[in-house]
Amino acid sequence: MSKPVVLLAEQLSPATIEALGPDFDVRSVDGTDRSALFEALAEAHAVLIRSATKMDAEAISHAPQLKVIARAGVGLDNVDIKAATTAGVMVVNAPTSNIISAAELTCGHIISLARRIPAAHASLSAGEWKRSSFTGTELYEKTLGVVGLGRIGALVAQRMQAFGMRVVAYDPYVTAARAQQLGVELLSLEDLVQQMDFLTIHMPKTPETTGMIGAAELKAMKSTAYVVNVARGGLIDEDALAAALEAGEIAGAGIDVFTSEPPADRSLTSQARAVVTPHLGASTAEAQEKAGVSVARSVKLALEGDLVPDAVNVAGGVIDPFVRPGIALVEKLGQVFSGLAHGALTSLEIDVRGELADYDVSVYRLAALKGILTSVVSEKVSYVNAPVLAEQRGIESRLTVEHDSPEFRNLTTLTGTLADGTVLSVAGTLAGTRMVQKLVGINGYELDVPLADHHLVMIYTDRPGIVAVYAEQFGDKGINIDGLQVARSANAEALSVVTVDSRVPDELVAEIGRTIDARVIRQIEIVED
Repeated sequence: MSKPVVLLAEQLSPATIEALGPDFDVRSVDGTDRSALFEALAEAHAVLIRSATKMDAEAISHAPQLKVIARAGVGLDNVDIKAATTAGVMVVNAPTSNIISAAELTCGHIISLARRIPAAHASLSAGEWKRSSFTGTELYEKTLGVVGLGRIGALVAQRMQAFGMRVVAYDPYVTAARAQQLGVELLSLEDLVQQMDFLTIHMPKTPETTGMIGAAELKAMKSTAYVVNVARGGLIDEDALAAALEAGEIAGAGIDVFTSEPPADRSLTSQARAVVTPHLGASTAEAQEKAGVSVARSVKLALEGDLVPDAVNVAGGVIDPFVRPGIALVEKLGQVFSGLAHGALTSLEIDVRGELADYDVSVYRLAALKGILTSVVSEKVSYVNAPVLAEQRGIESRLTVEHDSPEFRNLTTLTGTLADGTVLSVAGTLAGTRMVQKLVGINGYELDVPLADHHLVMIYTDRPGIVAVYAEQFGDKGINIDGLQVARSANAEALSVVTVDSRVPDELVAEIGRTIDARVIRQIEIVED
């Protein structure tokens, strides 16, 4: 039999090819030449790319035998994951290949800012000798604020503690036990920005985290403070940062990532108080080699039909067809759970009932964790790395399966305990022959809500006229209500789930909460891969 064809669409290290081994027909093509790429894909079983080759729906359509797309790096902006999944093509990347490089670059920015190394170098290179102009500051006994205590944030914390820095962190999804293990003190974001001397941010980029360090946070900082962003462009409001630097409200900034790359606006890159680099987080020989070797191993596993540690979609897994439709439901329930949670999760139980009890539904635990963690961590969460990320955050999880389900043919309930002891539960089912994904319970409130992209969940004292009040507020802001259900409890409280066509502005959410005196009001956004 002929060997499976592995196509290298970009230059990869010899170690990558060596990791593939002798069992494949390894071919090369210039992935930026679309016609050549399409021709080569016709016989490919796997394709390895970096950032220059675009594996979109058109490219995938030219690859009838393709089983796996492997991106030798972290990002997947150049891969159409939906198209790949629809075509049954597994997508893998190397999510941990650059974590050390990114952490070290962060530390480099911190040291460069503290000792003004780039400015001093530029001055001396220009023939000047101005020692007194470049007085710096010691890191010893200074406070480092880490926003986002995931893998990279934890690595930065550990490395900077070696300089004698006190490390504080803001991460609502990290438990006190995990922080204590790292020797880090957890603070609110408000307290952190007031106390820190250096701030570094390591959060995923979501609607909630975009611009989370803005004008208010910058104004609350010491005039001697420095901020660093090597994570995602836009987590720090670039206009507000440029203005703060220009006004001398903070001492400096180290920026590796930008909202637009390359940045068209030079307000940051030309700032004398800023140290800027062109997105170098993964730009080390070691990170590039790790990425290539990692995806080569994943390709081998995928083509051999084995479990792939870094798969980012479900395609290629051995999952019963009866079980498969529930994966997306459970992942969405996880996102609903995460949206409702007000603090760190410590334990999670996934309870599956009904006809599904006759099948292997272990993938539902992975789907639940993936849904919960997607908006929490900066890493790309996959069905396989979700348990590892959960373990790092001190989250215990278990799956239980029961045949007994008196009200539904299938019912999945996620019940979690938060760090403060609060218990939160959400339940869902697949309804009818069309397998409609429905939210059927929140904390004991019985519902029948088709899951959509945007929901607002409110709990308030039940009284006449409340629905009319917030419906009018939505109408005044031009927000269309697509669906609405109110469930009542025995203690005179009501839970309302409003389905809307688009994200509700945070100001309106707060206004509605005040108007109806809501005990709980949460915006739920469901994101599909």
